[in-house]
Amino acid sequence: MLNIQAITYRIGGRVLLDGATAAIPTGHRAGLVGRNGTGKSTLFRIILGDLAAENGSFSTARNARIGTVAQEAPGGDESLLETVLKGDVEREQLLADAQTATDPHEIAEIQTRLTDIGAHSAPARAAAILAGLGFTDEAISGPCSALSGGWRMRVALAAALFGQPDVLLLDEPTNYLDLEGTIWLTTFLKTYPGTVLLISHDRDVLNQVVDAIVHLEDGKLTLYQGNYDSFDRQRREKQALSLKLRKKQEAQRSHMQAYVDRFRYKASKARQAQSRLKALAKLEPIADVIENRVTEFRFPNPDRALAPPLVAMDKVAVGYEPGRNILRNLTLRLDPDDRVALLGSNGNGKSTFAKLLTGKLKPSLGDMASAPRMSIGYFAQHQMDELADERTPFDYITGLMPDATVADRRAKLGAAGFGATLADSKCATLSGGEKARLLFLLATWHAPHVLILDEPTNHLDMDSRESLIMAINDYEGAVILIAHDRHIIETCAESLWLVDGGTVRAYEGDLDEYAELVLSKRRQADPRVAKPEPAPQKRSDRAGPSVRKRLREIEDQIEKLKEKLAVLDEALSDHTIYAEEPRKAADYARLRTRLATELDSMETQWLELQEETVNG
Repeated sequence: MLNIQAITYRIGGRVLLDGATAAIPTGHRAGLVGRNGTGKSTLFRIILGDLAAENGSFSTARNARIGTVAQEAPGGDESLLETVLKGDVEREQLLADAQTATDPHEIAEIQTRLTDIGAHSAPARAAAILAGLGFTDEAISGPCSALSGGWRMRVALAAALFGQPDVLLLDEPTNYLDLEGTIWLTTFLKTYPGTVLLISHDRDVLNQVVDAIVHLEDGKLTLYQGNYDSFDRQRREKQALSLKLRKKQEAQRSHMQAYVDRFRYKASKARQAQSRLKALAKLEPIADVIENRVTEFRFPNPDRALAPPLVAMDKVAVGYEPGRNILRNLTLRLDPDDRVALLGSNGNGKSTFAKLLTGKLKPSLGDMASAPRMSIGYFAQHQMDELADERTPFDYITGLMPDATVADRRAKLGAAGFGATLADSKCATLSGGEKARLLFLLATWHAPHVLILDEPTNHLDMDSRESLIMAINDYEGAVILIAHDRHIIETCAESLWLVDGGTVRAYEGDLDEYAELVLSKRRQADPRVAKPEPAPQKRSDRAGPSVRKRLREIEDQIEKLKEKLAVLDEALSDHTIYAEEPRKAADYARLRTRLATELDSMETQWLELQEETVNG
C-alpha cells in the first residue's frame, strides 16, 4: 500500500498540498489527475525523497521498492540493453556477488534468488520492453549516446519498467512516445504486478490502465474508484449536487436574512430574530466546486474557401538528400473539409510528410499541386525551443499587429489566455502549457486553410485538451493531426493515413484494429505476452512443401528445447546442488541461459515462417 498522510507543502507562501491524504492499496493502479500547477509532480518528488514535506508523511509496505523514470536521460557509451538491465538493481548486485562468493551456502542463496527473479531471462525481457517502445534490434545493441533526447527518455522509461519496483511512479510517460509506443505501454501497465501511480492527461490511457483516480484539487486528494470516465461522471454528479445544495442554502440564507432585517427591532420578535441571526452565522457557504474556467482555444476560419483539392500528389517522392528518398509513391488528395490523423511509428516519415505539405521540402519525383493562395498553419512541439527567451507574448503580437493600438493587442492576447502579467512575461518564464497557447496563436493567426498539428496535446491538462478538441472541430479548414493521444484522434479525425514502409496510404480500419496490428507485430518480442502454440495454428494452403517441412522441424526443436529447459529448471530448483556441487550448478545456469536464448530464436523463426504462410 502507498499511504499518503496529511502532507502539507508550500512554495513561496503558496500552499500546493494542504493536508493531502490518500491510500492506494497494494497492486492497484491509480491515476493522479488535476489541473497543471496544482502540485502533482511535487507530490511525486516528496514520495521519492527529493523534497521534504512541511507536515505529514507517507508509507509503503515493509521493504517495498519505489521506482520512477530517471530525470537525467542516459547518454553514455553503454548499449541500450546494458543500460536497461541496470534498471534491476537487485539483479545487478546478485550477479556481482556471484562473481566473488566462495561460501557454498551463499552461492546457493544467490543462485536461488537469481532463479526466483528470472535473472537468466532478463536480457530477453529487457529487449522486449525496448522493442515495445519502438527500438530496432540494431538500436538496442547500440550506444545511448547515439540517440536524441526524446529517444533517451524512452530508454530511461524502459529501465524503470524493467526494474519492476513494488511502487512505480510515472509522470506523463507518454509525452516522449508515439501512438504505437503508447499502445504498447498501455498494454504493459494493464498487467504490471506492482502498485502504479500514474500522472497523465491522456484520457484513453487512464481509461484503460487505472482502476482508481486520485484527484488533486485545492491542495487536497480525493480518491475515486474506477477509470477516468467513471471519475469524470462521479465528479460532475458531485458538482451538480453541491450546486443544488448551494442554491438551496442561498435561498435559506436570503429568507433568514429577510426575517432578521424585518423583525430585528421589534420587541415581540426579538428572540426569534436573534435565533435566526445565530443560525445565519452558522450557515457556512458551500465551496464553489466548479473549477476555474479554461480559456477557450479559438482558431480563425479561412477568409475565403478554396476549390478542392487543396493538395494533390501523384507518385511523389521526397527526401533530404538527392537520391535518398524517405517517402515514395505518394498518391494522395487533401480536400478543404478533410480531418486526417497520421499513424505510424516515429522515424517512419510523419514529420517528413508534414514538411512536404508545408513546402519546407520539395518533391524529388512525381507531381504535386497545391491550390493557389493556400495557406498552412503549422504547430509542432519543437517550436517551443525556437521561442526567444527574452521576448514576451506582447512582443510577438506587436510583430503581427504593428499598426494596432496597445489596447487592441492586449485584447487579442487576453482572448488567448494571456492577461496583463502573462502578456509581459518573458518566454523563458512561461510554462509548457502557456508556450503551447502562444504557438497556437501564432500558427493560426493568418486564418490558414490547412492546420497541421504535431503532438498538440503535450503540456496541456485534461480540460485544456477538451477545449482544444472543440476548437479543432469548430475550425472549418482541413486538419492534419499527428498525436499519441488516442482520444483526440478519435474525436477529431475522420480519416486515417498510415505512414509505413516508405510511403503514406489510407488506412481503412479503426484505431482498435490498428492497436491490435501494432501489438501483434511486437508480441513476439515480449515474453510476457503469450506466444501462439505451434500445433493449433492453421496454415495457408499457399505455403509450399519446403516451408511446411521447415515449420515442422522448428516445432520439433522447440519442443526438445522446452524439455531440456524443464530438466534444468528442476535441477536448479534443488537447493542442495549449490552447496554440494557449485561448479555443476554454475554450468547448469550457463547452459540454461544458452538454451533459453536458442528457444527465443527458434520461436522467432517459427513466427516469421508462419506469417509467410499466411501472407502467401
